[in-house]
Amino acid sequence: MPTLEAQVAALQDAIQRDPLNAAALNELGNVLSQLGRHDQAIGAYDRVIAIDPAFAGAHYNRGLAFYDLEQPAAAIDCFDRAIALQPGHARAHNQRGHALFDLGRFREAVQSHTRALQYRPDYAEAHNGRGNALFQLDEYAAALLSYEAAIAQQPGYADAHSNRGNAQYQLGRVEAALASYEASLALQPDYAGVHFNRGEVLAELGRYAQAIASFDRAIELKTELPYAWGERLLARMHICDWRQYEMQVAELTRRVARGEPAATPFCMLALCDSAPLQRQAAQHWIERNAKSAAPGSASAGAPAMQRRASSGKIRIGYFSADFCDHPVARLSAQMYELHDRSRFEVTAFSFGRERQDSMHARLHQAFDRFIDVQDESPAAIAALSRSLEVDIAVDLTGLTRHCRPKIFAARAAPVQVSYLGYLGTMGASYIDYLFADNMLVPAALRPHYAESIAYLSCYQANDSQRRAAPRTFTRHELGLPSGAFVFCCFNANYKITPRVFAGWMRILERAPHAVLFLYAESPQAAENLRKEATSHGVAAERLIFAGRLPTPQYLTRYRSADLFLDTAPYNAGTTASDALWAGLPVLTCMGETFCGRMAASLLQAVGLPELITASAAQYEELAVTLATQPQRLAAIKHKLEQNLQATPLFDSQRHVAAVEAAYVLMQERHAANLPPADITV
Repeated sequence: MPTLEAQVAALQDAIQRDPLNAAALNELGNVLSQLGRHDQAIGAYDRVIAIDPAFAGAHYNRGLAFYDLEQPAAAIDCFDRAIALQPGHARAHNQRGHALFDLGRFREAVQSHTRALQYRPDYAEAHNGRGNALFQLDEYAAALLSYEAAIAQQPGYADAHSNRGNAQYQLGRVEAALASYEASLALQPDYAGVHFNRGEVLAELGRYAQAIASFDRAIELKTELPYAWGERLLARMHICDWRQYEMQVAELTRRVARGEPAATPFCMLALCDSAPLQRQAAQHWIERNAKSAAPGSASAGAPAMQRRASSGKIRIGYFSADFCDHPVARLSAQMYELHDRSRFEVTAFSFGRERQDSMHARLHQAFDRFIDVQDESPAAIAALSRSLEVDIAVDLTGLTRHCRPKIFAARAAPVQVSYLGYLGTMGASYIDYLFADNMLVPAALRPHYAESIAYLSCYQANDSQRRAAPRTFTRHELGLPSGAFVFCCFNANYKITPRVFAGWMRILERAPHAVLFLYAESPQAAENLRKEATSHGVAAERLIFAGRLPTPQYLTRYRSADLFLDTAPYNAGTTASDALWAGLPVLTCMGETFCGRMAASLLQAVGLPELITASAAQYEELAVTLATQPQRLAAIKHKLEQNLQATPLFDSQRHVAAVEAAYVLMQERHAANLPPADITV
């Protein structure tokens, strides 16, 4: 077979002998395109069309050349001409869909791929392309059907397997997504993006060592893969693998500061105590991932929100992926139940995986209306919310796992609020308010929040009906020495940093009769922490590990400890209020971010500001003091017991009244045609 250059020479010789040889000119264009000489190829196709304007193939090939030159609009014009001449040109319809996709015209792209399939139902590439456009419209169930059709026609189609995994993941079918990614990699082992996606799924399944290996391979194949470095570090933190931790954090923060997609917003909550850097990470993520649904964009599917007159009750829509046994639901369940139904109507929009647990059942009863929208696109969910005339949409998921910010980018309600789920600014222009308090967002830090702040006395909702198990554990049952002072921390392992752990080890050195009672997500995390303790000169057996328990038993377990040691830069939130509710004092070191000031907010609200420290040295000193001066700790525990019912933290009625007052102020500003502004209740 002659080389491509030899073919060019032969075709040019044939054309020189017969300048009107349209077939030879068309073939010359094809060979030039294969050589990447697309401008010359277009010149050849132009000559074909000048000779034979009805040559549909030449118009199509000219469109391919423009597409390869990244000129999709010009390509579409060529494909349109080919289709006008040959309506059943399936490849032209399909390629037109790809060009429309590149222009962000996803709905039109779906239509073009669908038309290709009308003429050629077995066209695997068109099924895949249609799925990609549907995926961009967040119509994941429909996209999944298209990917499966592509695979049915072409079982060895690696991209279709990978794309099927993406759709399955978005639909909450995590194990199925993993199988799809592995099928794709079996066909195409060096696909960096699929290794990354596989790592994300493995991390969600708690298989962190395998996730880290997948992230390693993804980075090896594509060093600058978006978010891969941050997700790998976060996976390592889940198993307390801190090799080169400081160096990696420094590099990630430098990249985020430069505007690079190095770490997700959630990852940055755990990595840095910088409010401006966390805002930058959030804004950059929103720009890349949730801007296209903004009203007026090509893919939005929703017009700008129209102002409407008051209709009596204020309609609140709560949107979450976690209406199940999840920390956000455990905090907020009673809030939904206590809403004043004479003034408010509350609707749940559930876009998470259905989990049939007792909390899910409770929440079904807590709302006036509970709507499962898991399989709906953000545009469809926003449109449904509009049709129900929701006045205030509350995002309980923010930028955490399985978030759907495009719902709010498409404007689900005239007023949109971020609450509880994401502990920082979302950096999105379409989120109007963020619930906080003066401890979380003091005046000095206010410039680092994109939203208007709705200030409450304490930001956190709580369930005054939560119940600990009646039976108390003995220390022996928990593996705790009977006469020891027990420090504990049941925060997720990724919140433990090398600096925090080093401080804990210094505390144990100065309190020789103390032990540290920790939650372990996995045997690997426990083993790594034991090794770290030994490296600090602390006996590994002074670390005792606990696993997951049902909520009532978990709450009771706190009563076996003496003092809760908080983490930084990501504080305890739900775990801190759980500990306080169980009567266990919490010691914290306050940072400068929302998530770094949560425990301070809770301690302020429960009347224990003496447990808020401002530096690691103060934190360690107070921990040692409380461990070695039992009378002082006993006085704090007595004060906590007295304050539980007398302070705002666990006064659910008071909290709901404050939240409702904030909703009224938000609604009044909107009705008066005033922009969002900071409000204080």
